[in-house]
Amino acid sequence: MSRLASHPAKTLARHRGDRKHVLSPRGRSPFEARALRPEPPHRLFTMGLLTSILNPKVAIFYLSIFPQFVSPAHGSVLAQSLVLGLIQIFTSFSVNLLITLCAAGLARWFAQNPYWLRVQKWLMATVLVGLALRLAMEQRRTV
Repeated sequence: MSRLASHPAKTLARHRGDRKHVLSPRGRSPFEARALRPEPPHRLFTMGLLTSILNPKVAIFYLSIFPQFVSPAHGSVLAQSLVLGLIQIFTSFSVNLLITLCAAGLARWFAQNPYWLRVQKWLMATVLVGLALRLAMEQRRTV
């Protein structure tokens, strides 16, 4: 057996061309700020729009939640549906904008404070190991 084949993580790292992207505490965080190739704004908009349109959760939400707020006795069903849809779009846009701005600021802050990036990685690793141990030690319930 070759030396490379005996270390699958090193093989994966070599295949990806990045020795630090292995499963270890010294690996790179998915939240680490890094340069991305620039994309034209229309492409980013199209990707976001298609993601939203093709998301079945939105259709299920509209079909299951909105009918209880629409009443034919209060006027046009179409007008009520459009108003509710616009309120939902405005709310979603505001929340997504806030998340984007916070994430960008957090990524910038972590880039300037590598110590806290390491703390975050170790903290998350500890939490995930704790959850894994809890799951492993939990007794199985029989039905």
